Amino acid sequence: MRIAVSTTEIRRIDSNGRRSRVVVHNGTLHFAGQVADDFSGDIGQQTQQALARIDKLLAEGGSERSKVLSATIWLKDMADYAGMNAVWDRWIDPDHAPARCCGVVEMADPRIKVEIILTAAQ
Repeated sequence: MRIAVSTTEIRRIDSNGRRSRVVVHNGTLHFAGQVADDFSGDIGQQTQQALARIDKLLAEGGSERSKVLSATIWLKDMADYAGMNAVWDRWIDPDHAPARCCGVVEMADPRIKVEIILTAAQ
């Protein structure tokens, strides 16, 4: 049996035709990769900026940190793992830690040190 889904049940946040920063569907927020506003900063600064952007998008989508279900974190260099975690550990709700993975990828811009992708409940 096929169930029809109306596009009115899908909300796209900060969409530009190529991507949306967040797509909200069925009470779940699906995030695109979030990066820093300023690529010249170190891993701590870039992680803080990406997470600040995520906080704003969570609120806009009707969610919050305690409702983050999963996180994928891409680093340019695994040498930045501890520095990223120092910021992440202060940001995340420790009583509601999400499923998480972290790996190294080639970034779209070589100055980007971290990119964070989340899924969250509303």
